Amino acid sequence: IMKVVLLSAGRSVRMQPVSDKNFLKFCGKPLIEHQIEALKKAGFKEILVVGGKHNLVQLKKLAREFKNAKISIAEQKNLDLGMAGAVLTAANWIGNDPFLVVSANDVVDLSAYELVKKNIKSGEGLLVAKKVSQYFPGGYLKLDGKGIIKTIVEKPAKGKEPSKLVNVVIHYHPTPKALFENLKREIKNGDANDMYERALQSLFDVGIVYRAVPFSGFWQPIKYPWHVLDLMNWFFDKCNCRGKNVVLAPSAKIEGAVFLDDGVRVMDNAVIVGPAYIGKNSVIATNALVRSSHVGENCVIGFGSEIARSYIGDNVWTHANYIGDSIIGNNVSFGSGAVTGNLRLDEKNILVNVNGDKIDSGRNKIGLITGDNIRAGINASFMPGVKLGSNSFIGAGIVVGQDIPGGSYVTGKWELKIKPNSERIDPRGKSL
Repeated sequence: IMKVVLLSAGRSVRMQPVSDKNFLKFCGKPLIEHQIEALKKAGFKEILVVGGKHNLVQLKKLAREFKNAKISIAEQKNLDLGMAGAVLTAANWIGNDPFLVVSANDVVDLSAYELVKKNIKSGEGLLVAKKVSQYFPGGYLKLDGKGIIKTIVEKPAKGKEPSKLVNVVIHYHPTPKALFENLKREIKNGDANDMYERALQSLFDVGIVYRAVPFSGFWQPIKYPWHVLDLMNWFFDKCNCRGKNVVLAPSAKIEGAVFLDDGVRVMDNAVIVGPAYIGKNSVIATNALVRSSHVGENCVIGFGSEIARSYIGDNVWTHANYIGDSIIGNNVSFGSGAVTGNLRLDEKNILVNVNGDKIDSGRNKIGLITGDNIRAGINASFMPGVKLGSNSFIGAGIVVGQDIPGGSYVTGKWELKIKPNSERIDPRGKSL
């Protein structure tokens, strides 16, 4: 039975204001739970989840819920050490056994794990590799003619990639001792960037064989907020929810693959167009429209609201709103008439601010991206790609065209101009 180290200690810096991508819920379960279940289905029964102080309590609670698998939790003390620190956190647990390193944020179908097991050879390491058609900000692999990895380059400049093969973080290590020694040396050198990848390169350089395992199945990393929408659509195909105590009004309309969880109520003349998931105890109110969206639990999609191609967290309330191509956190409320813009006037791709850099999302439609615990006033308008930090209030009747840091109270200035009315107001015709 091979040991698996599941990396879950990341601080989701590029995902902000999404707090912890490991606990984004899809079809009623957090992502990390889906990942553990996938490993179990692939036959892995001994799993160490490496978390950080920020999510350790949640991870421990989750681990207790699993049966027929040995799930352990370890804390990575220094998150600045990245993957190198995470793997060394697991060193005593691993011992001298060959092991698999998996990122909780690289979502793949089960065939990736089957490929790894099929290609294991004595003394040889394996890295899963995905051929890409466009630039991806990750690690790239350069191979010799026999499929042996010669070079790993982390985040090369666009156009400088050594190949089209991207490193997927599903790595089989046959010789833990050599890897641990290299990781410790890289940490001692003090350069915190890409220590794990440099340790791998040192293994390649001394002739320890690592082969690339070409993988053509589904792979979706979660690096940026809009990746949530891509993953949402994949989970729609995997969802098998058949809720209990669902109330569906006779005039409500359900089209396509729609999954209604326990206690959902769909009111008169509401329309849900699949693929879609509606979480436990949520209400789709009269005349509301939900299409191609994921709605969490205890939500109210209020009268006259439209939710289109969006991910909605738990405890979200809307009333006569339009939310399109958006990622909305938990405990968020929109006042009547608040809307999200999701398309530039020139219809070009939406640029999103990530750590001070404008990143091309590759999408021409992205709406609002929020954290948790937010209130937006009536008739507030949000420009495409704007991000709202957690614990913020947005005042009524304003246009928000820039990112808002967490813990903000945002209002706008306007002035009423009053002058005499020179226009005559004629009475209407007879009342009908």
